[in-house]
Amino acid sequence: MPDNHFKDPPPDGTPSNAFTDTIDPNGRFPPEAGRYYLYVSLACPFAHRALLVRNLKGLQDIIPLVVVHPKLDHDKGWSFPTHSPFPGATPDPLLNATYLSELYFKSKPDYEGRYTVPVLFDSKTHTIVNNESPLLLRILDSAFDSLLPPEKAQLRFSPHELRKEIDEFNSWSAPGLSNGVYRAGFSMSQESYDTNVPKVFETLDKLEKLIEGKEYFIGDRLTEADIRMYTTLIRFDVVYQFHFKCNMKSIRHDYPNLHLWLRCLYWNNPVFRETMDFDHSKHNYFASHKQINPTGIIPLGPRQPIEPL
Repeated sequence: MPDNHFKDPPPDGTPSNAFTDTIDPNGRFPPEAGRYYLYVSLACPFAHRALLVRNLKGLQDIIPLVVVHPKLDHDKGWSFPTHSPFPGATPDPLLNATYLSELYFKSKPDYEGRYTVPVLFDSKTHTIVNNESPLLLRILDSAFDSLLPPEKAQLRFSPHELRKEIDEFNSWSAPGLSNGVYRAGFSMSQESYDTNVPKVFETLDKLEKLIEGKEYFIGDRLTEADIRMYTTLIRFDVVYQFHFKCNMKSIRHDYPNLHLWLRCLYWNNPVFRETMDFDHSKHNYFASHKQINPTGIIPLGPRQPIEPL
């Protein structure tokens, strides 16, 4: 079963199954409070990024949130807790859908791609505006500023003066780590696994050196670079180390600089702590990927999913 988190884009950077419209006051989708709904999985690191930016920008009352069930259906993908409730998962308020795929077919009846999260859905036209995490981060970063108070509107996580540096950072950290753990975990041969796992730790080694003595990866402020790395690293010791067999090292025992950076974000910023659901993450990965974990047994540990400061 192809994973419904991971999308490895083609060379032009835009997956063929992407909806890539934007929010524009002069376009088809102008900024309006309550019109657009953000659909996420609390298990998915790529959806978690969009949720973080939404909440950091104070968009909770402007963009309602819908949370899918953490367990993936083998054939139909993400579902809503219509028949199987799960704490934190919410019914679909717009189409009363059972599966997220219904939103995709409502938007494009001949759709043939994967049914991925995050999704920004327009309740007026009943269509997906955007389902591509990197693009959504930048839409949420500025497109709704006209509806926000000044202190929130001025927040910028991908500022123009740092954009080049952020893009360069993303160019190696995304394939090496964010996507790299999936390449390792879904390896279908020993050769593939042996090739991909060391690349994950080479990237971690590079990140460990980069964050040494610093509060943030780029500049002296929280940026998209930190947001993107957080959603992968917060799941590393809990999921990827075991489920994806990325077990050469752990964050808490072998990367003291990354471990401190991760704990500071989690414990010092309520948005980072409140948007991370370890139960959703464990139930998704361990119960959904039968080719990796055929029994579907969900581990009890670690006792502390993240250690205190």
